[in-house]
Amino acid sequence: MAPGLGSLAAGKKVGYVQLALYLTGFALTMIFGLQFFTWSMKNWTELHNDDDPNPVESLRKIWAAAQWVVVGIGCFAVSWVWAMQTSRSILKETRTVNSTGTPPVLAVEGYPGWQKNGAVITRTYVFPDFPAALRFVNAVAEHAEQVQHHPDIDIRWNKVTLALTTHDAGGLTDKDYALALVCDRLYAGG
Repeated sequence: MAPGLGSLAAGKKVGYVQLALYLTGFALTMIFGLQFFTWSMKNWTELHNDDDPNPVESLRKIWAAAQWVVVGIGCFAVSWVWAMQTSRSILKETRTVNSTGTPPVLAVEGYPGWQKNGAVITRTYVFPDFPAALRFVNAVAEHAEQVQHHPDIDIRWNKVTLALTTHDAGGLTDKDYALALVCDRLYAGG
């Protein structure tokens, strides 16, 4: 599987960049690798037969192609390492969700204050005043944007109700429960 595909499957837009970097590395390696092989075979033969009128130019061509092959391999390496780090962070999020011992998509017992209504979980948070409620909403929005999973938010002066569901999956997923845990931590001040 190519780097970036797993990130895209997990809803991470960074997967597009990872995939582009991987495909760039593949193209550079293939194009210049073939060119390097062709030039080196032709010029190596000429260099050893003393038939090459300009050996320095032949070596320069071989070296230039070799440099592009190294750049292509570097793109490959960066895309794989980046994709592995993204995969590790996705797995870490999943482990955090599942560390409660509750199967996330089956129940909300491990999530105090949350209620399940069909394919949606909801919770209402109460704050001392409107500015405190807005600070909480802004913190939730910042995290939601980072993970590309956005709740439905209802603000009523000092009360904020969040409704979580994964619309493109047609119901609740681990993403909803992971976001619920983060919202609870933000509410608790952590």
